[in-house]
Amino acid sequence: MSTTSGSAKWQGGIKDGKGAISTKSGALNDYPYGFSSRFEGKPGSNPEELIGAAHAACFTMALSLILGEAKLTAEHMETKADVTLEKQGDGFAITSIHLTLNAKIPGADKAKFEELAGKAKAGCPVSKLLNAKITLDATLQ
Repeated sequence: MSTTSGSAKWQGGIKDGKGAISTKSGALNDYPYGFSSRFEGKPGSNPEELIGAAHAACFTMALSLILGEAKLTAEHMETKADVTLEKQGDGFAITSIHLTLNAKIPGADKAKFEELAGKAKAGCPVSKLLNAKITLDATLQ
């Protein structure tokens, strides 16, 4: 078992308030977030971007493990996770995450690559956590 943490602070109301996000590792240390960075495209972070980064990282690591089990090693993998936040009823929900993977894997053919990428999408711990629709476009160079 592994345990880690992230934390958030908040002061003020929803629109005029300000928050700060920190991680145990120190990768983020009181990094700003708020209504304007979440909904208006202003500088700062937001929970959806952090979930996207976590999902991209988890999926890519899971694929590295799965590739190793198939006796393959990636020369390069880059994953982007587009997280969709939509208004639903009285609130909001993350309704989908689209993973875009670009990878160079010597010895992999397209069919095997797509099979292994799909297995990583379904099996990574962050995918298992989320109830959103998760899709994947995987490109083998």
